Amino acid sequence: MQAVLDGIFRRLITVGRLTVVWPDGSHTFYAGKDGPSAVVGLRDQRTIRRLVLNPSLALGEAYMSGGLSVESGGIYELLDVILANAQRNPDGHPMLRWRECLAGISRRLVQYNPADRSRRNVAHHYDLNGRLYSLFLDRDRQYSCAYFPRGDETLEEAQAAKKRHIAAKLCLDRPGLRVLDIGCGWGGMALTLARDFGAHVTGITLSQEQLAEARARAAGEGLEDRVKFELLDYRAVTGTFDRIVSVGMFEHVGIGHYRTFFDTVARCLTPDGVALVHAIGRSDGPGSTNAWLRKYIFPGGYSPALSEVLPPVERSGLIATDIEILRLHYAETLRHWRRRFAANRDAIAALYDDHFCRMFEFYLAASEITFRRCGHMVWQVQLAHKQEAVPLTRDYIGAVETGKAVGPKVAAENPLRR
Repeated sequence: MQAVLDGIFRRLITVGRLTVVWPDGSHTFYAGKDGPSAVVGLRDQRTIRRLVLNPSLALGEAYMSGGLSVESGGIYELLDVILANAQRNPDGHPMLRWRECLAGISRRLVQYNPADRSRRNVAHHYDLNGRLYSLFLDRDRQYSCAYFPRGDETLEEAQAAKKRHIAAKLCLDRPGLRVLDIGCGWGGMALTLARDFGAHVTGITLSQEQLAEARARAAGEGLEDRVKFELLDYRAVTGTFDRIVSVGMFEHVGIGHYRTFFDTVARCLTPDGVALVHAIGRSDGPGSTNAWLRKYIFPGGYSPALSEVLPPVERSGLIATDIEILRLHYAETLRHWRRRFAANRDAIAALYDDHFCRMFEFYLAASEITFRRCGHMVWQVQLAHKQEAVPLTRDYIGAVETGKAVGPKVAAENPLRR
C-alpha cells in the first residue's frame, strides 16, 4: 500500500510541499507551485492502508491515535497542504471521490433527524463539560461565526458586533416584542435582545448543559421576567412571536427537515413579523458532510447550499427580504478559537485527555481551512410574511449598529412601516 499512497501523493500535490516520513524512516518529498508546507510521519502500514482506502475518515483518526504525526509545523499546516491540493485536484485521490459519491447518495439517511435523534446528536457535542467552552470561546460563549466589520477586532468585539448585526436585521423597533430564539445556546443572544433592546425572549435548546447555564445567566442578570429558556424541539413550539431568530442551529436540522423548519417559522411568526436565520453554507453547491466530522463532532449535521434552502422557504409562504453572505468571517472566528484552545490545552487535557485535545485540534484546524479554501461561508436570510415588514433599503442596519438610530426611530423614518 505504501507504493499506492506514494502514487496518490505524486498526483495530488501540485501546490506547496509535503514531506512524508515512512514507517521505515525513509523520506519522500512532494512539491508543486509555491504554497504551504508540512512534514508528516506515518507510523505503520495500517495507517497507510486506511489513508488509501478511506482518507476522509482515516486522516483525522490517525492524527487522534498517533498513527500520523506532524514532524514540522502543526496539524493546521498539514491540513492546509492537503486541502489546498484536494480543492485544486478533486480527482487526485480516486477513493476520496468515490466515497464522496457514496456519501452524497446516503446523505438524506444520515441527516434523518427526528426529535429523539436530534436530542442525542446535540448531547454528543454540546453536553460536554461546560468549562471546555469557556476556555476557547468569548466571554459570552458565542459558538457561531463572529462578525468583523474592520477585520482587526478582538473575538469579544467581533461576537458583540455579530449580535448587533443580527439585532438590527430583526427590526426591534419597539420594546416588548416577543422573540423566539431557536437553538439559543448558552443564552447570549437572548439575553442581549432582552437587555439591550427590551425584547421578551423565549430561547429553546436540546442541550441540558446549555439550558442550565442559560437559566443561571438570566437569573444572575435579573432578566428572568424577560427571558425564559426551555428544553424544547423547534417542531414542538406553540404560540406566535413578533420576531424569530436562529443562529448556528440550522446546520443540525437535516436536509429532509428543511420544509418542516420553515413551515414552523411561518406558523409561529406574526403576520407583520421578521425572522433571521444564520447558518453555515456552501458556495459551491450541494455536497455531503465530511465522514470524520460527522462521526466525531456533529452527527447528523450538514451545511447546505442556498440552492437547497430557498425552495423550502418559498414553499413555506415566507418571503426572503434580505440575504447576506459572510465569507471569511468564520475563518477568522476559528483562528481565534484555535489559538485560545492551544493556549489552554493543558487545562483542557486535564478535563479530558490528549486524545480529546487532538480531536478538537483537528476539528478547529480543518474547519478554519475549509472556510479559507473549500467553498464554505455563512449566510444570513431575513424572512417575513409581508414585503413591507422591513425598510426598503439596508441603511437601517448600519444605523442601528453604529448607534445613529435605534429601532423606534428607524420605524418612524420608514413610511412603509407606519
